[in-house]
Amino acid sequence: MNSEQTDLPVPPEREAEASRLARWRSRVAYQGLSLGLVCALVALALLLGDHFTRDAIASRQQEDQLATLRQVLPARLYDNDPLAEAFRLQDAELGEVEVYPARRGGELVAVALRVGTLGYGGPIVQLIALDNQGRILGVRVLSHKETPGLADKIEAAKSDWITRFAGLSLGNPPLAGWAVQKDGGQFDQFAGATITPRAVVKGILRALQLHARHAGKLAGQPEEVQP
Repeated sequence: MNSEQTDLPVPPEREAEASRLARWRSRVAYQGLSLGLVCALVALALLLGDHFTRDAIASRQQEDQLATLRQVLPARLYDNDPLAEAFRLQDAELGEVEVYPARRGGELVAVALRVGTLGYGGPIVQLIALDNQGRILGVRVLSHKETPGLADKIEAAKSDWITRFAGLSLGNPPLAGWAVQKDGGQFDQFAGATITPRAVVKGILRALQLHARHAGKLAGQPEEVQP
């Protein structure tokens, strides 16, 4: 048996078809159509992925928000859902501020305020909980872009610095004390990173002052408070 293959002649119609296909592939329209098809498939995959994971992601975000909220607002203080009852308060100085009310038996016992200030690397967003007397229950940094290993001591996982504000209020210390030591205040700054703690202290002071301006409105949740 002869193992050598014999080249069979290609029919003319096959040659013509291959030639047309080669010419078509070299056209811009074909390349654009191919790229469009690939993009459509990728977009479809992303949409399907978003559809099937949206609820799980939302649930996880809710759990993370609740865990952070409980670090500043002890669950024993309230019997409502502060996240579900969150609203926005319009303030002349700070603009729109998100508020999480903590109620017990329908009465407001505390609020958590979401306040942002500008740090060295960008915005520093804090969650600051205050009781009805304006005393700080807790402070946590929700997000920041400060220098890792130098200014990230504002995170509770890296240092206890952020926990030292609990129990303080607008009059304790006096207004002049609400600054870092370098600026004549009572709060420590970090070596080589004064801007970051300065921004955090400023944000906390702003939250205290906002609470003082709107204490009655927060308790009553009037018309200018928007859900």
